[in-house]
Amino acid sequence: MGDYGDYAVDMKRIVKRFGSVVANDDIDFAAKNGEIHALLGENGAGKSTIMSILSGVYRADDGEIHIRGKQEQIRSPKDAMKLGIGMVHQHFRLVAGMTAAENIVLGERGSIWRGGAWMSKKLQELEELCEKFGLSIPLSRPIWQLSVGEQQRVEIVKTLYRGAQIIILDEPTSVLTPGEADELFRTLRAMKADGKTVIITTHKLKEVMAVADVMSIMRKGTMIASVLKEETSEEELARLMVGRTLETVMINRKRNISGTALSVTDLHVNADNGRKALDGLTFDVGRGEIVGVAGVAGNGQKELAEALTGLRAWQSAGRVTYDEFDLQKPSVRKLIEHGVAHIPENRMKSGLAGSLDVVDNLLFKSYRSSLRSKFGFLLRKPNRLWSDGLVSEYEVKTAGLDTPVRMLSGGNQQKLVLAREAEQKPKLMVAVHPTQGLDVGATMSVQQMLCDLSDGGAGILLISEDLDEILKLADRILVLFNGRIQEEFIAGDFDRSRIGLAMAGIDERGGEAV
Repeated sequence: MGDYGDYAVDMKRIVKRFGSVVANDDIDFAAKNGEIHALLGENGAGKSTIMSILSGVYRADDGEIHIRGKQEQIRSPKDAMKLGIGMVHQHFRLVAGMTAAENIVLGERGSIWRGGAWMSKKLQELEELCEKFGLSIPLSRPIWQLSVGEQQRVEIVKTLYRGAQIIILDEPTSVLTPGEADELFRTLRAMKADGKTVIITTHKLKEVMAVADVMSIMRKGTMIASVLKEETSEEELARLMVGRTLETVMINRKRNISGTALSVTDLHVNADNGRKALDGLTFDVGRGEIVGVAGVAGNGQKELAEALTGLRAWQSAGRVTYDEFDLQKPSVRKLIEHGVAHIPENRMKSGLAGSLDVVDNLLFKSYRSSLRSKFGFLLRKPNRLWSDGLVSEYEVKTAGLDTPVRMLSGGNQQKLVLAREAEQKPKLMVAVHPTQGLDVGATMSVQQMLCDLSDGGAGILLISEDLDEILKLADRILVLFNGRIQEEFIAGDFDRSRIGLAMAGIDERGGEAV
């Protein structure tokens, strides 16, 4: 890798095993001072593992780590932080009952014993830090009241506040709108100008080409190549990631829309903090139609998904009809029985039980059926055969059916949720960030799966902060702002600029929404 002094990070011959699975096989990775370095690879390629070793979450079984020219032993995240290394994980590590500000200062020595004056001073410091890097956070609100996008910003500010000079971001834009992603890129470039080393793991090749200086590509636990941005292209990076040329997939759909899968009238829903999150929402989703919901995080998307899937109550004035059935205050079980499927915003919070194995997680919605149980007892052998078939069909990479799902990569966890939900042959699919954390190939597969469900007559409500995905799949786009539909767009009349303005609460005449 050359002169150690050129590099903030130089990892050599890193090996990491989990039982019989080799996650990192003799990996070399290096990143320079003042560099934005992207680490690419499919789900399960070993990206998160090698970065978890650098950040002290895991210990390497073999190899060396040099930080700014000196060989170091990183045994814990505390060791890593002392060396100026901080990581923003894809699954956030925050205390739900504490405020954003309290989470940020939590690791500071003696912070829990300080008084109100000390905390007021810290709030001022944090507000200045947020303003400096363009990160908007309600610092005084508890984490459980924040959207996923806001929680991610808390993690970023926490890392900056603790003085990290080597900053690792795992899928940093997966919950951001295009505008927010651009703001984040400006922040990353400011970090680079300040001499910091920024390492990002991502599947979004357009963003990689927009912000990274160097790209390192992993495949099946090995390092394939490191290339400069000016010497490569999106197509070449995709080929290196998957080991073959990925043809551009055109989404071909029947678009045979008939009847109504979902009808929402005058829906009013409160957020966790008691404030109104949805204010008189009215719309419908046809059978065979994909309706995309776009918007900046925190404008009611979370509450909409939860209300429609039985996880959150709505006010009595509203009316929601599922496949022509008027169900007032339905339970989750009742909605499952009526063919409502759900891909949740946070798969490990609402979609999966991390300590349970693959089979148990696949059985969550079907264990009562005669195919899965008899006289109250689960049919072990048929269930394992069925689960093995789903794992194969949806290409879920796992060491075995008995593996706790927390041990799977984020993308494979998402595939497991998708396999379970699609297997129920739903009439309505409420899909929230369905391709979040998925690699290029898996994203194509998931998008085609949603289209196939639509062609089969299911209505799809696609709630996503990936505008490119919505533009690609949706027949109609509803833009949410402050809990209301700011504007509606029809396929054939999608205007990215107008949609972006609507997401910011500005109508096409340039006026701001009240």
